[in-house]
Amino acid sequence: MKITDLLTKDTIELNLQSKEKAGTIEEMVSVLDRAGKLNDKTAYQKAIQAREDQTTTGIGEGIAIPHAKTEAVKEPAIAFGRSTEGLDYESLDGQPAHLIFMIAASAGANDTHLQALSRLSVLLLKEEVKQGLLDAKNSDEVIALLSYHEEEKERQDAAENEANEAAEKESETNEAPVPSGKVLAVTGCPTGIAHTYMAADALKNKAKEMNVDIKVETNGSDGAKNILTASDIEKAVAIIVAADTKVDMDRFKGKHVIEVPVTDGIRKTEQLITRAVNQDAPIYRGSGSSSNEEGEEGGGGKGRSGVYKHLMNGVSNMLPFIVGGGILIAASFAFEDQLTGERSPFGDILSYIGGDNAFFLIVPVLAAFIAMSIADRPGFAPGMVGGLMAATGGGGFLGGIIAGFLAGYIVVGLKALFKNLPAVFNGLKPVLIYPLLGILATGLIMYWGVQPLSAINTGITNWLGGLGTGNLALLGILLGGMMAIDMGGPINKAAYAFALAVAADGQFGPQAAVMAGGMVPPLGMALATTLFKRKFNDQERKTGVSAYFLGAFFITEGAIPFAAADPLRVIPSAAVGSAIAGGLTLWFDLALRAPHGGIFVFLTLEDGLISVLLYTLAIAIGSIVTAVMVGLLKKPVVTK
Repeated sequence: MKITDLLTKDTIELNLQSKEKAGTIEEMVSVLDRAGKLNDKTAYQKAIQAREDQTTTGIGEGIAIPHAKTEAVKEPAIAFGRSTEGLDYESLDGQPAHLIFMIAASAGANDTHLQALSRLSVLLLKEEVKQGLLDAKNSDEVIALLSYHEEEKERQDAAENEANEAAEKESETNEAPVPSGKVLAVTGCPTGIAHTYMAADALKNKAKEMNVDIKVETNGSDGAKNILTASDIEKAVAIIVAADTKVDMDRFKGKHVIEVPVTDGIRKTEQLITRAVNQDAPIYRGSGSSSNEEGEEGGGGKGRSGVYKHLMNGVSNMLPFIVGGGILIAASFAFEDQLTGERSPFGDILSYIGGDNAFFLIVPVLAAFIAMSIADRPGFAPGMVGGLMAATGGGGFLGGIIAGFLAGYIVVGLKALFKNLPAVFNGLKPVLIYPLLGILATGLIMYWGVQPLSAINTGITNWLGGLGTGNLALLGILLGGMMAIDMGGPINKAAYAFALAVAADGQFGPQAAVMAGGMVPPLGMALATTLFKRKFNDQERKTGVSAYFLGAFFITEGAIPFAAADPLRVIPSAAVGSAIAGGLTLWFDLALRAPHGGIFVFLTLEDGLISVLLYTLAIAIGSIVTAVMVGLLKKPVVTK
């Protein structure tokens, strides 16, 4: 399908009247509506505005490309509007916009439609195309101009593909190794229609000018294309990620990565490529939030690392609901009459927001993002529904985890099952086939499986509630020590995930033990550098100052520089101090509703000021034990 199949005479307006953004959007939507391209004018305009609220589509240099993909569109279409004098579109460069292309993609738009829309975005990067559109006297000239340049671009692409295939064949026949030093890039925007492909083409064009070898992966509405392989990444000097949407990042671990908005990929190409060539970017250390493994769509990861990664993706996205909801619930007690136990109306409102709403979403959000990590966006809806069934059926955190993995791998199976479906159905897969069958299959399994999960969850809750003081202290010792073993690694995260799990079911003691255990390593090492200065060099003493702050904010990783330099002395000392802090926390029967924030959330401890003092004491004792052990075990630094 060509651009001119979507852009017709009745969707062209060469004399826009409005001089500001909102009026221009309304004017362009009316053009599409009069041409019969929309099912619902109001809904489409709202979708356009929602995209603008994310970031302006006024990309600069006189061009704006408002776009939306929605069921409000009857058939895919493009509207073109021109303002000779220019209008205020809130463009990124602050300059007036003259050329407005409004893209209307239907919810079931197939690959051919999306490719035509993306080709238009690319053509607008050419100066001769922009000038030709400004000079066009009528609609016929606009269509002729775009048709000519589209055909020319297709010829260039065909020649380039042929040359690339020839080069690949030649490299296969030669024994010489493939040269390294390639720059890689990934582009993506929320709707995956316009900016994704404009950024990709801008980077390729500029790299060609600069004689830099580049490969660009596009994460568009029709899925990832030109996917970066493990071999590509291994040979790359740096990776540019110009995206405003979720990108699989963990595959870039250990490489120089530049992360910028997708608009920078259009407007700051030379600067980005220069930085990439010079490796002027930090080394990416990994986040545990990516969705795929080795760049394969819906791969779901491999082995234990993949399962752990998906779980952590769910936990990290669930965390804001626990933090915000927990603090609001704790704050509601400040409006409670200590004598009668009755809350004021405002206290009831805080409890309603935090408990009945934010906390209610914890398990569904956990399941949804686990499923999305495994199967990308098609897994989100089945995961959310499965998680909601777990929450309302009493399955709790455990049920949410099972629902998330279940939904994710069901959708991965559906992708494999419908892989060879004719291309005409590609647009229906993400909006109909995957959500319908994914929700149905996940829902049926959870319907019959939630009862046993509820029994298990109730058993765990009752077990924790029935633990005596001594056993609670042992649990605190275990959880606190785990937080210090690998300081942010899998063991640390396992303890943290357990605390979140039981907190979701109303048991907040383990959460307090985990935070205490996580604060001790950096605080203990900071204290050691203060008390035993002769045992540390100048750089370590400077690091110790920052470790005070990191520890106070519950950032366990603040102790990693010390552990890396002297693991045999630092890690055991930190683990002992953290275990003591965790054990004392549960010995004092403390409960903490907020799972993150360090000293900022101490006031959310149950039972008020006495709990804050006891909690501070537990952390202080653990930190002192760590500091003293390190001071006794380490040898003085020898200076020459």
